Amino acid sequence: MTWHGEDIGRWLATQRRDFRRLNAEQQRRLTELGMKPARAVRPRTTVARAGAAAGSGRGTTAFQTGIQALAHYIEREGGGLPGRPHVELLPDGTQHRTGVWTVNQKQRRERLGRDQLAAWPLSGSSGHGQW
Repeated sequence: MTWHGEDIGRWLATQRRDFRRLNAEQQRRLTELGMKPARAVRPRTTVARAGAAAGSGRGTTAFQTGIQALAHYIEREGGGLPGRPHVELLPDGTQHRTGVWTVNQKQRRERLGRDQLAAWPLSGSSGHGQW
């Protein structure tokens, strides 16, 4: 939901995450509205296993399915990245929310493995092309 162009959900999440950085008056007002600060998230101590995300049961990971859908889009459109609402129809007849997936990968790029960065279809020599 937006209000005057501001994404209220995103704003609220930011306030909860940064609650301790707010001054006492801001904290009091938000608390009166029923908002509670977000719980601290402990950093991950182990590296996620490659292939841990289950794909469609065909032995592929969710990341590989996303790469396939993005490559299909790029091949058809001649380059570029899809917009957030784009849904790609894959050759096997399944649909993939490629636009949302692409945005998510861009936000998570620091956590992607070398093999995942190398698989990015628009990668240049740095592995971060079109990011």
